[in-house]
Amino acid sequence: MFQDISVEDLLIRRKNGDLVTVDVRSPSEFRDGTIPGSINIPFFNDEERAEIGTLYTRVSVQAAKDRGLEIASAKLPALVKEFQSIGREKGVFCWRGGMRSRTVSTVLSLMGIRVYRLEGGYRDYRRWTTARLEHMAQRPWPSYVLQGNTGTGKTAILQALQAEGYPVADLEGMAGHRGSIFGGVGVLPHNQKTFDAYLAERLGTLEHSPWILLEAESRKVGKITLPEFIMHSKEEGRTILLELPLEVRAKHIVADYQPELYGEALLAAYRFIKERIHTPIAKEIESKLLSGAYEEAVLLLLEYYYDPLYAHSEGVYKEAPMVVKAATIEEALDRVRELLPPLG
Repeated sequence: MFQDISVEDLLIRRKNGDLVTVDVRSPSEFRDGTIPGSINIPFFNDEERAEIGTLYTRVSVQAAKDRGLEIASAKLPALVKEFQSIGREKGVFCWRGGMRSRTVSTVLSLMGIRVYRLEGGYRDYRRWTTARLEHMAQRPWPSYVLQGNTGTGKTAILQALQAEGYPVADLEGMAGHRGSIFGGVGVLPHNQKTFDAYLAERLGTLEHSPWILLEAESRKVGKITLPEFIMHSKEEGRTILLELPLEVRAKHIVADYQPELYGEALLAAYRFIKERIHTPIAKEIESKLLSGAYEEAVLLLLEYYYDPLYAHSEGVYKEAPMVVKAATIEEALDRVRELLPPLG
């Protein structure tokens, strides 16, 4: 028989590599929010779920159960094979630990497949996430904050330091957004529920760190709203200000946003802000984007839009920032590393 498991035990087993979490809800439910790192093996697809829901509300509970059984019985062999292809133990969940996860867990157990079922389902995981963030908000989060004009490689530096084991909270990565008007191009934006889940789990791994490293962000990253305690941490943190040559920044932006793949999306995003730029320059930028002269277009964007915008929005520092002037992002990374407390 399958074994019920709490959110905490599920996450511990997954962290240890013993278990993979499987969301058996419909694809649209999965996209709306899931436990980070989960795979989706839906018990019902979106159309089937809608059909059963209509029977439940308009006909009867029994009619919905009968139709659900009819649909499920036809797909169980394929579903079992899909679970068998997963090498590790399985942690199964649906919305509230009800019929879908119970049926899947029972069938898998009968087939000799070891499975754990999350008590309370994704609903309890959401409650756990909210409670964790509320708990974390009660403690201070001393921070170092990377600041600098667009294209200075802040995200690249954060990701490199996180790979080395530094206590990084990559807020843009958790949000699935780069933080600019082009920030959603070429990435999958996350909603607030998904961001909260990533943040709660990441901060959980940093709970005993004496400090964390953040990028300077506004309260909104795409459609995500940062929690108040993160904003307070940023505002009270030690600032490291990156300064790189304009040409280096432009090359980095072009490499990061891949206009050869996402040119149309970038052009559409540019047209959204076009009216905010002095008219002759705005037309020149658009012309260069259309002709494929991306670095020249970015240079103009930096000079006439992003750098003035950054200068206008730059906050007053509580203390003088530690300035890193570098010729390349690689050099900036080395300098930032020197300014941070040593690991361990």
